[in-house]
Amino acid sequence: MGYRGAYFVNGEIHVNTYGTPEGKPLTSGHQDFKPSWSKTGNMLVFFRRLKDDPVVTNWKTQIHIINVEGTGLHPLTNGTHTDFNQTWTRDGTNTPIWNRKNPTTGSFYVMKSKVGTKPGQEVALTDKRYHTWAYSCLIDGRILVQCAHSQQGWGYYLMTLNPSGEPHFERIECPMALKGILDRISISPSETRICFEYQTGHRYKDTGRTLYIADFDANEPSITNAKAFANEERANRWFAYPRWSKDEKMIVYHASPSLYIYNVEDGSTIKVSTQEGADYRYPHMEAAPK
Repeated sequence: MGYRGAYFVNGEIHVNTYGTPEGKPLTSGHQDFKPSWSKTGNMLVFFRRLKDDPVVTNWKTQIHIINVEGTGLHPLTNGTHTDFNQTWTRDGTNTPIWNRKNPTTGSFYVMKSKVGTKPGQEVALTDKRYHTWAYSCLIDGRILVQCAHSQQGWGYYLMTLNPSGEPHFERIECPMALKGILDRISISPSETRICFEYQTGHRYKDTGRTLYIADFDANEPSITNAKAFANEERANRWFAYPRWSKDEKMIVYHASPSLYIYNVEDGSTIKVSTQEGADYRYPHMEAAPK
């Protein structure tokens, strides 16, 4: 198949060709999660768990950058916050962004930093007073977010940053959002399609979700013509983290504890994790930030 990516195996991050045995891990000795591969520059951004807790949103984590060959590891945050689900902008700046918990309210807001900077130099992109969760970015700089906006209400938006004031939020029309939760959303490299997890109802849970592919219109903006491609029967298993290949022919995802690749063109699915009994999660494709 020949598709390369980054993913978690038993707490370590690997860069590897899917479907082949892993070699030496990129990181070890820690619990490192959710690598995202930059559009250019061959870098990964991931978070390291420094403090565990039965409640995931009580973890303390630290955002890190590393080159895909294993050099240049450095932290962007100091490890005293709950920082999750990092990715990269697609606008040519290779800006890492992520979601940070507001410990007072329990909601999240969006942060950014720069490769090579030190902890404490990160800045907030959204207001801490209302929940905003960043998923995926557009070439024009907009960010697809879930937001409980103080004026516009809860929903999915394309957010345009405003250096001199509040961001601008464009509501995304999506009938599915009225009946349930879209999560771990990834926009395709051409920005014409989208993949995501979906559950009916708005009481959050990880297992039993269905993975979908849909049309995406960044101008409307809208999400339409959704089609299930994994766990349509809603089996009580963790199907999660669908991510596009750069050529948009494949979507990699995990169905815990294994990794799979869905062929968008012919509808086939193959298992690409190789170690029986290992815990594979959070796959990502080469040079295709979520």
